Amino acid sequence: MKKLFLLAVAITGILTTGFGQVKKAVQTVTIKTPTVQCESCKKRIEDFMKREDGVQKVNVDFKKKVTKVTFITDRTNIENVKTAIANAGYDADDVTADTEAYKKLPKCCQKPEDGGGGDH
Repeated sequence: MKKLFLLAVAITGILTTGFGQVKKAVQTVTIKTPTVQCESCKKRIEDFMKREDGVQKVNVDFKKKVTKVTFITDRTNIENVKTAIANAGYDADDVTADTEAYKKLPKCCQKPEDGGGGDH
């Protein structure tokens, strides 16, 4: 009888632990990144964003000039994501690229009006 009771307690504990875990909320957003121009821009943003806390997935489409980011909502938010893209040197929706980071971009990744762009 005692073994049956302990078994019941153990099973209840395991089930309670399993159901007690809350699935983290994940959000995917599409951000306009009008200054991305080439495969190098794509790689630069995707590599930079991999280091951001809470970011799970990043896909830059330089032809459509958009970036899709999937992130865990209790670890970051859309404003932090936009700021991170800006810190990499690119405009992100209403957030302008960080000036110093932009200056460090290769010429091909800079805006045509700044002498960049061209063949990639």
